[in-house]
Amino acid sequence: MSEPIAILVACPAGEPAAALAHGLVQAGLAACVNHLPGMRSTYRWKGEVVTDAEDLLLVKTTREAFAAVEAFVVEHHPYEVPEVVALPLVEGHAPYLAWLEASVDAS
Repeated sequence: MSEPIAILVACPAGEPAAALAHGLVQAGLAACVNHLPGMRSTYRWKGEVVTDAEDLLLVKTTREAFAAVEAFVVEHHPYEVPEVVALPLVEGHAPYLAWLEASVDAS
């Protein structure tokens, strides 16, 4: 059985985030992507503190698919250094986790 994970991906607000979410699910790399608009991120970039409006993608997938998700995001994301960080899903509703696993093509 594969290990379920959630991957956080911060994106420019609007269409870039929507396109990434759709592409990840269409490619079979994610069972589901929650698109959370309205986030504000404050971060250090090239020696300056910056605050931007962003959308957060919460990508539900498996640990086995992480490398493919990361490669897809890096290829299609407009940022020079996109955020792609995974969190383990330590517990979950068994039928949901079975659906998640069946929906992801980790090959």
